[in-house]
Amino acid sequence: MQKIYFSLYIFCIYLNSFVSSAAVELHVSDDQVVMYNDFLQLTFTKPAGHIIGIQYNGIDNLLELHNPELNGGFWDLNWSDPESTQTRGKFDMINGTNFEIILQNEEQVELSFKRTWDSSFEDEHSPLEIDKRFIMLSGSSGFYSYAIYEHREDMPSFSLNEARLVFMLTKEKFHYMAMADNRQRFMPLPDDRLPGRGQELAYPEAVLLVNPVEPEFTGEVDDKYQYMCENKDNKVHGWISLDPLVGFWQITPSNEFRTCGPLKQDLTSHVGPVNLAMFVSAHYGGVDVVLNFKSGEPWKKVFGPVFIFLNTSSDKENAVPVLWENAKEQMRTEVQSWPYHFPLSEDFPQSDQRGSISGTLLVDDSYVSNDHILAVGAHVGLAPPGEVGSFQREGKGYQFWTNTNDEGHFHIENIRPGVYNLYAWFPGFIGDFRWEKLITVTQGGSIDVGTLVYKPPRDGPTLWEIGTPDRSAAEFFVPDPDPKYINKLYVNHPDKFRQYGLWERYADLYPDKDLVYTVGISQYHKDWFYAQVTRKVDNDLYTGTTWQIKFQLEKVDQAGVYKLRLALASATFSILEVRVNDEEANPPVFSTGSIGKDNAIARHGIHGLYWLFNVDIHSTQLFEGENTIFLKQANGSKFQFGVMYDYIRLEGPALSSEN
Repeated sequence: MQKIYFSLYIFCIYLNSFVSSAAVELHVSDDQVVMYNDFLQLTFTKPAGHIIGIQYNGIDNLLELHNPELNGGFWDLNWSDPESTQTRGKFDMINGTNFEIILQNEEQVELSFKRTWDSSFEDEHSPLEIDKRFIMLSGSSGFYSYAIYEHREDMPSFSLNEARLVFMLTKEKFHYMAMADNRQRFMPLPDDRLPGRGQELAYPEAVLLVNPVEPEFTGEVDDKYQYMCENKDNKVHGWISLDPLVGFWQITPSNEFRTCGPLKQDLTSHVGPVNLAMFVSAHYGGVDVVLNFKSGEPWKKVFGPVFIFLNTSSDKENAVPVLWENAKEQMRTEVQSWPYHFPLSEDFPQSDQRGSISGTLLVDDSYVSNDHILAVGAHVGLAPPGEVGSFQREGKGYQFWTNTNDEGHFHIENIRPGVYNLYAWFPGFIGDFRWEKLITVTQGGSIDVGTLVYKPPRDGPTLWEIGTPDRSAAEFFVPDPDPKYINKLYVNHPDKFRQYGLWERYADLYPDKDLVYTVGISQYHKDWFYAQVTRKVDNDLYTGTTWQIKFQLEKVDQAGVYKLRLALASATFSILEVRVNDEEANPPVFSTGSIGKDNAIARHGIHGLYWLFNVDIHSTQLFEGENTIFLKQANGSKFQFGVMYDYIRLEGPALSSEN
């Protein structure tokens, strides 16, 4: 079977490359622009710059043009007035006002659809100057798109909630969606989500299919957030039409222009059929990751380019794996070609205009090893200067990330010139590393920072720990979903946390009393629920929950201070309170106050933003023998409120104080 797939794969490549000399043509009329080569044809509105036609492989138009709201291919954004505390505001379809041919020859055409701004537009659309670019190359069965966003000093303050590139594909053709080897399937139709066929659940995005057009989807839940992806893994996703055979793929070769670092999660493709390139969003971060601009603040950023790749095959029986493998191979080609040499905006630096950085990372934790530890598999990146860990909330600038090798070495190439901090975190160790020195990357410059040492938070020896410090709650107990709310893709799947309604399963498993975890007896992968959620006590009434950690101490160092490390993988409008051996203590030993707005529980995430809290527990609060730590999530008014734990550790006093 592998030989068959390989042969078909080679033929698929052949079909997509045999006219490598095909020239690019351009026709411009009063209200439309048509760009094409021997593979495909794109039709744009002029000067707005919306794609209203993509012709390929016998399909007159791959795009849907009859939706009641959104149609075709387009750039759009969502913005708010600066005083807003919400993550949704005004929808802004970016209509170009000026059309320009940047380059036209047989090898390449680059088009610009630019929207200008002046004070007369202040209430009409966002205070941004936006230049949308589209590129077609000869011999390519695809096209590129990028955009330059600029906030000038003469523009007022505002908040940018979302920026994206959208393709609404024809629902008559595209029924199969793929975004990973183990995340692909035939999808319901958009009509299945309409009243009468679909039943809205706890929020509008989640719909139970009660009378779908295709009966095989009856009883399934459809929710676009079930197909979200972390930035570091979001490289290729798209749709397949089986008649005629066409694959429509979005390929993102770099994450440098995406916001909030490699673990930021966002939407990909979903029922519509919709294909998205998300550049800015509040998903899995809330208002903490919205981009806020002050009046007079200059800013410019290039989003993209991304590559829209189309492919086909001669064999319908094996088309899905062949087209998917071909799309992945094309993705690898695009990644190796980054940064592209052909975009003509002066704001997109070429490879010889960028710099690089390298170094080695070690960990210093004397309670784990007397020697420095190689930081194997650490995430290392450059991001705009900020506080420790600030990269996960930063979106105005560019970020460049990699992983260390087996010797703790890292090397990052193709960095835009600028001033950065170097950030890192290490699986197996809590907290964040930030090198105290600013790093200035210059054109063609190569920086070697030498050996850097991270000393993670640590006061004393580990008395006990729950979980693994990896910024995710995936290692904890994720329940099976309610059989009434199943997405078949995630049945017997490693990502079972993507099923709908798992927060309701807590009350099923703990109907009368909350979770109690006994150190040395309980096992976190079976006995620690993946999220400390609220408890449903009536139809729309919820209450907070209090979890207990029971542990034994043979003796208590009366002169020392113990340390409780609480690493959270997510928080949504939560107030986490810590009490020791007295559930009613007022005030508590520690309270986070109200934290978090990432909404990861409702959106089927296993993490949102990372939090680390270090709690002092005085020896007078502890007993020889059995002790109990009470973790109360006090804000229990809604189902989506709660926290996910990454890792919990209790440390004894420093060894020097015990001697």
